[in-house]
Amino acid sequence: MTTKLFLAGATGVVGRSLIPFLLEAGHKVTGTTRTANGKAKLEAVGVTVTVVDVFDARALEAAVELASPDVLIHQLTDLSGGLDPHSPNEGLKRNARLRREGTANLVRAATRSGVKRVIAQSIGWAYASRSGPYVETDPLDIAATGARAISVLDGVIPLESAVLDQNAFEGLILRYGQLYGPGTWSDEPSGASPVHVEAAAYAAFLAVDHGRPGVYNIAEPGGALAVDKAWNELGWRPGVRVPERA
Repeated sequence: MTTKLFLAGATGVVGRSLIPFLLEAGHKVTGTTRTANGKAKLEAVGVTVTVVDVFDARALEAAVELASPDVLIHQLTDLSGGLDPHSPNEGLKRNARLRREGTANLVRAATRSGVKRVIAQSIGWAYASRSGPYVETDPLDIAATGARAISVLDGVIPLESAVLDQNAFEGLILRYGQLYGPGTWSDEPSGASPVHVEAAAYAAFLAVDHGRPGVYNIAEPGGALAVDKAWNELGWRPGVRVPERA
């Protein structure tokens, strides 16, 4: 069955990998970008494009209303340019603001347009420290300080609360491990909970019509994140890659 989707962050590293899964399944995709170059790239692969800034709440609401999606997928981040070694916290602050304010705007737009399900990208290294592997019910690090507090307290927690703590739609959070693969910062697995970017996108694809509302760890098994819930409820597998289109 065709589902109408609104993909925020369609030109991002996960968004680019997600689009082929969605189109191959026959879904109708409206993707966001802020640039003419991004618009051209999305149109070239068959995506309906809306040029909008997530911080422009009125324009975003109008774009979501026009697309009239069943499902909204939030894959926006603000780390594509990396972190400035001379002022690394500024990049973290930009990303946290996007997670905090951008997500709030997306949730408001989704609610007003009657979206049935919202899927949002989060991170899998925001848990309070303990011996792993971490499960989805473990607490986040509300005692974080310094740079970690910027990411966790100012970004991740507001993002997840906005998506989960409401009754307007089904909210799903995908806590990704450390991404690797095309377009990321690493070609090979790295970190305590690595996940290939295309496998991460596959999890978002599955979440369109699989899984109960709530949180899902998405990473390769055997690392710092327990992924049994994603395997059992989403049917996710870490070895899946983007399908080739004829």
